[in-house]
Amino acid sequence: MQRIDRDRLASAAKRLLAEKKVDCVLGYRAGEFDYDVAPFVFTDAEQIDEYFVFSDFCGANLSKYLIKETQTGRKAAVFLKPCDTYGLNLLLTEHRVKRENVYAIGVQCSGMADIRKIKNTAGDGVTKIIEEEDGYTVYTLYNDGPVKIKSGDALTERCLCCQKSCVICDEQIGEPEKKGAADRFGEVRRIEEMTADQRYEFWRGEFSRCIRCNACRDACPACTCEKCVFDDPKSGVENKSPANEFEEKLFHIIRAFHVAGRCTDCGECSRVCPQQIPLHLLNRKYIKDINTFYGEYQSGESVGQRAPLVNYTAEDREP
Repeated sequence: MQRIDRDRLASAAKRLLAEKKVDCVLGYRAGEFDYDVAPFVFTDAEQIDEYFVFSDFCGANLSKYLIKETQTGRKAAVFLKPCDTYGLNLLLTEHRVKRENVYAIGVQCSGMADIRKIKNTAGDGVTKIIEEEDGYTVYTLYNDGPVKIKSGDALTERCLCCQKSCVICDEQIGEPEKKGAADRFGEVRRIEEMTADQRYEFWRGEFSRCIRCNACRDACPACTCEKCVFDDPKSGVENKSPANEFEEKLFHIIRAFHVAGRCTDCGECSRVCPQQIPLHLLNRKYIKDINTFYGEYQSGESVGQRAPLVNYTAEDREP
């Protein structure tokens, strides 16, 4: 598993700031625990030396954070994993980010770790995680000794089937690696094979855990409306905590329709969900159907591409 040296990325960030090519750097800041990593805007070398980190737990797609940052007029350098670069292309296509305000650094990776998988194996109370060539040594409060976990057993779901490469960047760090080989649509097909009643019960059960925290919406590069319909008090569905089952389903179904044909399949919606709802499966169902009806299509593959659902042709499925 390729692990990019943190110092190599930090040096690149400090160089860009010192040369005044950028005004700030979007990267990752270390938290209280090894897996507790969060996006952060660095503005000087001292901050980078003290807080900057890059590890297998830097799963957040930083492309979404460019919207707010570039609106300030500052030029931002940003570290983007291969899957994240598709989000940047989408934002550029939809004029949510200005290209001249972004310096994109492509960071090759062979997958990010899922702390939930690690905790399922090692147990709760994780205090330290040591990243090794072939996996992790995990220390917890409740085990007498460390627990060894292989890298492949801790990969996030999206990384298991990732075939993406950096599609936009001003410089790259690291070498491209062989990607995951899992069936991207395997779980979608399993749900499709259910009866209508079984599918309804499956999603009813998943959505029933939703607490309307809006984390999925806030992390999604395709959710960029300046005023979301679900924040409108006149809509009747602006409640953060759903008043009934109907609101739970309505929120997720409408959100899935809004990103249909635009979702880059970065998996952020599922990664950030505190209730572990597999929201990416809704989007993958649409992706699978679009590929079937209109031909293979990957959102965010290039700047300016038109999604099948907004690009009329005489051969469209619905004439």
